[in-house]
Amino acid sequence: MMHEIKLTVNNQVVTRTVSSNLTLLEFIRNHLELTGTKEGCGNGECGACTVLLQGVPVRSCLMLAVEADGAKLETIEGLADGFELSQIQLAFVEHGAIQCGFCTPGFIMAVTALLRNTSNPTKKEIREALGGHLCRCTGYEAIFNAVKAAAEALPDPVEVCPSL
Repeated sequence: MMHEIKLTVNNQVVTRTVSSNLTLLEFIRNHLELTGTKEGCGNGECGACTVLLQGVPVRSCLMLAVEADGAKLETIEGLADGFELSQIQLAFVEHGAIQCGFCTPGFIMAVTALLRNTSNPTKKEIREALGGHLCRCTGYEAIFNAVKAAAEALPDPVEVCPSL
């Protein structure tokens, strides 16, 4: 069965007709040709396919594209400003938190969500945010160092509902 879906992807409204069983990952890679989001395991275990849906990290291999209808979706391609990398992307490069790069987009999307909500995360908060993300190349210390450096470089998150 086919469905028309409309969503905002990296600040651009897109409308496509998709099969009811198409995963969000397949939609992103094959219909939108945004190939930064990777398929690692295909069952939500590795985190390589992580994107932000309504600002929340989700495993796009576990979600159907039709479930994202009407939502705001962010992929790794939406973080850079033209050729200028985000502070988080720069921190990953500068701290050697990338090797083969396959898992990097998923890590960066999870870190983006974390740092939008937490200005100075503890090691425990970083571990929780990155739980289930697997990297076979870097080891995790460089990734933790990149997250801490990015947190220091970014302004504090804006409080959405300030306390009275």
